[in-house]
Amino acid sequence: MVELMPAPARILPLEGVENFRDYGGYAAADGARMPTGRFWRSAHHALATPGDLSKIGDLNLALVVDLRRPKERDANPTTRPAGFAGEVIDNDFGDQAEAPHVAFLRETDLTTESAQAFFHDYYAKAPFEPRHKELFARYFEGLGRLDGTVLIHCTAGKDRTGVLAALTHHVLGVHRDDAIADYLLTNEAARLEARAPTVAKALEAQLGKTPSDAAVRAFLGVDGAYLETAFAAIEAEHGSVDGYLETLGVDAAAAARLRGKILG
Repeated sequence: MVELMPAPARILPLEGVENFRDYGGYAAADGARMPTGRFWRSAHHALATPGDLSKIGDLNLALVVDLRRPKERDANPTTRPAGFAGEVIDNDFGDQAEAPHVAFLRETDLTTESAQAFFHDYYAKAPFEPRHKELFARYFEGLGRLDGTVLIHCTAGKDRTGVLAALTHHVLGVHRDDAIADYLLTNEAARLEARAPTVAKALEAQLGKTPSDAAVRAFLGVDGAYLETAFAAIEAEHGSVDGYLETLGVDAAAAARLRGKILG
């Protein structure tokens, strides 16, 4: 594993948008590197300040992939920088049901163990959700078709976004260790320590029960084992990550074209 940028340099510090960071810059196939400043990931942008929007606008985003459900988008509408002209990919697949993590918060005991069990189950299923597969496929198609800067995001920018970023790393030949290191950077970029007390109080007010401090951190953060669960499920179902990517339209030839375009 060879790191190009130190972790803090990957993070774009914003006031109202969490977990905004560069997932490029890693050593990739054939001795090349992913470009820096071109691949970004984040949480939702509903609370972006004018200063945040100015910084995001400076990125000149050509493609934005919003992985959220319709109900999530309605609850936290995206704000855009002035003059935004990029392409936005989202979908209304599935139902108007609440996101699984919301149901989890309401229905479980909010212990560390229940949070970990929830996320292992979530990651085992997430790669196969029709909504996700359609969005993932359109994202890779967009990478092959468009030039410029890319942003992928969901609500927290850690789970759905984390899976898609890791799949991107795989296609480009980034080592699995680097993909997991990038995934784990959520634990720094999402400001867990600073946000945990406020989130705990909000959950207590909303749900009428007090989550443990450890459970809140488990819910806000990520664990490398979760991403490994997703990869294991993919490999069990399709034989390999490459086999799964073929179902998204990224066969060996398409992957080679993406590497040539992005890394060349």
